[in-house]
Amino acid sequence: MRFQDVEIRKLSETTWEIPRGNGMRVPGLIFASEKMMGEILGDEAIRQVMNVAHLPGILKYSIGMPDIHWGYGFPIGGVAAMDAREGVVSPGGVGYDINCGVRLLRSELTVDALRPKLRELVSALHREVPSGVGSTGFIRLTPQDEEKVLTEGSRWAASRGLASAEDIACTESGGKLPGADPGAVSAVAKKRGRDQLGTLGSGNHFLEIDEVAEVFDQEAARAFGLFPGQATVLIHSGSRGLGYQVCDDYLVTMADYMRRNAIVLPDRQLACAHIRSPEGKRYLSALSAAANYAFANRQILAHQARETFLRFLGKGPSDLGMRLVYDCGHNNAKFEEHEVDGEKRSVLVHRKGATRCFPAGNAEIPESYGHVGQPVLIPGDMGTASYVLAGSLEAMRVSFGSTCHGAGRMMSRTKARGSMRGKSVIREMENRGVIVACASQKTLAEEIPDAYKDVSEVVGVVHDAGIAKRVARLRPVAVVKG
Repeated sequence: MRFQDVEIRKLSETTWEIPRGNGMRVPGLIFASEKMMGEILGDEAIRQVMNVAHLPGILKYSIGMPDIHWGYGFPIGGVAAMDAREGVVSPGGVGYDINCGVRLLRSELTVDALRPKLRELVSALHREVPSGVGSTGFIRLTPQDEEKVLTEGSRWAASRGLASAEDIACTESGGKLPGADPGAVSAVAKKRGRDQLGTLGSGNHFLEIDEVAEVFDQEAARAFGLFPGQATVLIHSGSRGLGYQVCDDYLVTMADYMRRNAIVLPDRQLACAHIRSPEGKRYLSALSAAANYAFANRQILAHQARETFLRFLGKGPSDLGMRLVYDCGHNNAKFEEHEVDGEKRSVLVHRKGATRCFPAGNAEIPESYGHVGQPVLIPGDMGTASYVLAGSLEAMRVSFGSTCHGAGRMMSRTKARGSMRGKSVIREMENRGVIVACASQKTLAEEIPDAYKDVSEVVGVVHDAGIAKRVARLRPVAVVKG
């Protein structure tokens, strides 16, 4: 296949290589089926994969996942690992919503048991879980408390009785990234975050009640506590206005650093600084702080959802059995150890719209999952399906322990809204068997199922490529949107 003037080489049924050229330091690598690759070629994301390959210190490949689409600087669905000593860090490789991620809760209930009260339950969740642009939560942070959130993440929630030890253990990185420095976060960013803790936000963020519709891997499903017909809750949110402001602030810092250090790249949106420079270190400290805010945010959202279930259903905690399966982020830059050219090296892995997927036996995953691998959560569109997968050893070899993060957009928000003009999204979702509560009809129209790729095809690629294995398919039955 060709992209403009570049011949893209097919390596296998699921992998494609973009050869080095025009200043690229490494080749590009795309995970996609032939059909999907044909669609990806019509998007500027391929050019962005090539642009990322110009970054100083990049190792092995500039990688695109099957959900890849155009983003700011890096493509969404992009992965790049930088040498920890010689490489750079780029806010565009993390994204505006730092540590946006997904959290899956399982229960002891079946969807069939919930169905008679499902509509009222969704209304209750919509009332109790704040959503929408500018939404505020039930927690009002003092400046001192906010600093603790930025340094402690989910552990701050635990100190307030809003998280259990099991919640912390089943959150990526224990719900806390090291090296966070609230002093590296601007006063504007802190102000934006002070009253947004425990809120979904808008856009593609959601709280969903899902049914386990199909199990592919019995052993892993048992380890994760999943069974057919089970009611689960999937939560997608991030660091809200605080993370957005951190990214905005440091893009200016990085652009100035590049001018002063004569770093020339094909896209100014790839603004970066060397990891070991004062600017790079300060951004990483601010990133960790924003990531910790996001961990705490999802933890509080989960607490609110759990409490709403308990109150509305009149059940005790043991009867409800709502426990965290896992929480994983998909907009991060993290120091990890990976093998490069036969040698273990410390690298900074940028994952923008990409999820960590570590294999069985890895010390970074909960002990209870050690024999099956890290749970990987891949939400699709609100009308079709989401997937639970498990990390594999192959991902460590070919993708720096990374996989896709969702279905991936294939229709702009403007086009999606236009396609629904004069139609009711809520009615169309009801026809699919999905109850929807939303804060904004406009946002809902932007998130129609047709705006996204087929998540089953996307997941099929990563499964067939061996970088993550399918465990279960979840079917949405109710959605709360911002």
